Amino acid sequence: MNLPINLPILIAVVLGLAALIAMASLIHRQRRTDRPARSRGWRLALLLAAQPILAVLLYLSLLPPPLRTQVGTMVVATAGAAQSGVAIAGDVQIGLPEAPLSAERERAPDLATALRRHPGTQRVRVIGAGLEARDRDAARGLAIEFQPPALPRGLVGVWAPSRVGVGATFAVHGRVQGLQDGTIELLDPGRQRVDRIAPNRDGGFALSAVARGTGLTAFTLRLRDARQNVIEEIELPVSVLPDTQSKVLLLAGAPGPELKYLRRWALDAGLKLHTQISVGAGMQLGDAPVALNAATVAGFDLVVLDERAWDALGAPQREALMAAMRTGLGVMLRIAGPLSPRTRAQLRELGFEPGVGADSIAMRLPAPALDEDALRARLGPGSEHAPRPRDQPVAAVPALTRRNLSLAGPKVQSLLRDADGNAFAAWRANGQGRIGLWSLSDSFVLTLAGRDDLHAQLWSQAFATLARAKPRDTLRIEGVARQGERIVLCGLADGAQVSDPQNKSLSLLIDPVRGAERCAAFWPEAAGWHALKQGERTTAFFVRARDDAPGLRANELREATLALVSPQLRRNDAGADAPERDGWKRVFASDLPRGLAWPWFLAWLVCAAGLWWLERSRLGRYGADAATSAQS
Repeated sequence: MNLPINLPILIAVVLGLAALIAMASLIHRQRRTDRPARSRGWRLALLLAAQPILAVLLYLSLLPPPLRTQVGTMVVATAGAAQSGVAIAGDVQIGLPEAPLSAERERAPDLATALRRHPGTQRVRVIGAGLEARDRDAARGLAIEFQPPALPRGLVGVWAPSRVGVGATFAVHGRVQGLQDGTIELLDPGRQRVDRIAPNRDGGFALSAVARGTGLTAFTLRLRDARQNVIEEIELPVSVLPDTQSKVLLLAGAPGPELKYLRRWALDAGLKLHTQISVGAGMQLGDAPVALNAATVAGFDLVVLDERAWDALGAPQREALMAAMRTGLGVMLRIAGPLSPRTRAQLRELGFEPGVGADSIAMRLPAPALDEDALRARLGPGSEHAPRPRDQPVAAVPALTRRNLSLAGPKVQSLLRDADGNAFAAWRANGQGRIGLWSLSDSFVLTLAGRDDLHAQLWSQAFATLARAKPRDTLRIEGVARQGERIVLCGLADGAQVSDPQNKSLSLLIDPVRGAERCAAFWPEAAGWHALKQGERTTAFFVRARDDAPGLRANELREATLALVSPQLRRNDAGADAPERDGWKRVFASDLPRGLAWPWFLAWLVCAAGLWWLERSRLGRYGADAATSAQS
């Protein structure tokens, strides 16, 4: 067991051993010395007692005793605290820079300074909004009392991704205060409403949007009251990243409209598509044929094939596909017709129970919980060749067809479901990769009906789920990125730099204490988008202004201060007399303020001089007494 040894304990141990050695030396000398030179009992006792006394005086000279202060409660006023309050005898009134001015409070630049001015404080009562980031480290280890004030009306919590891929649908969760019978709206960067919802009983809500164009964009949360008056608008910064351009191998046993519109969507989405379509008699359409072996499929992120192409695979090709899947490749099997007995047996070996799939049944997609204005905003203006008027009615979702498959099996996950809750796409893990079954046979009807947004959403979700996982950005931000407040950036490389909105660069110093986390502290001086540059890689992150989103700011202070309130530290109400019970702990504490050292050193010097004289004099020796008697 490792015992923590601080400097005061080490000094005490060394001085104690020195005193014991000196006492043992005196006793040994007393026994070995002839009787005339021996000390009498009172002289030996005085010499022995002087050794620990000198050791104690020397220790107190090096480390004087801690100052005896009356330990009460320190009342710390923060932002929003009342200018005056009821003071209890013995309490220390402190006002931090954010607190209103008051003659009753002692002003302090931070909590650490206040604690140094009033040593021995072990209990802190925080009044007002809560402690700022600069004061939280100083408050750790103390008994913190905090009764948070009521949160202001408006948005008090929001959780949204800061980085999303282009074309991806992302969710925004949050919580509002005092918005009974109100609504929350989500606006896209063009100020078009893409979603709207009423908060639940506890103020929570969930919205969604689609990230269209790449770049640094800003969505907006708009809060309305029961009369539809705008209460607050909060900016939600989102960095929309370009597609990672996954490489997809598309194999088909025959051409068809489903394949045609799938290829069109994949090319529009920026995927690197390689297509091979068999038309019989050994002839193929599409790109140049590639051999389906281990070396070839390792260069793709996803392989999409229908049941005909699956049946046409030979044993070596199928084994190469399975081996690549175990190392991360994604495979999607589009089932548009009846399955052969061999294919059903192979799918059972992979963990699926698809059934025969001989029949086709009608299905409908779940109805979106959006009004027509939000749907029109999500559809967008269309393309250059097929523009969509802003006032054009939104087309109804057409009925679709899927194969009658159960898509069941152990560890099988549903990927997409219809309006009745039946899965028409599912997947299962196979090693590091995934294999999925797709039973929808005519998704192209969505595009023909003017709902290409739903067509893109279905295939985008399927491809994103099954494709080989891409390495994620290692950047992790600890704390709330707000102007003037300290945050910690982790996952950094050597030479990392941060550029602010004015393109002013600052090199980051990695903290060696954090080890493999590779973290560095950063104090943003300006609000807006910042760029973290690590070699050729640049990652953007947003810093809110100091006074932006007051409800979020109030909740940040509230939650951070409540996290410091420890029940374990509060359970002893008799904390005021702890210094009296733990006197020795206070003596050996290395972080307490201490008194003057010179009085103890003067006492040690006087005692040391007296002991030096006594050891060299003949006073109290047997020989000296005998000589005195002979002279008399």
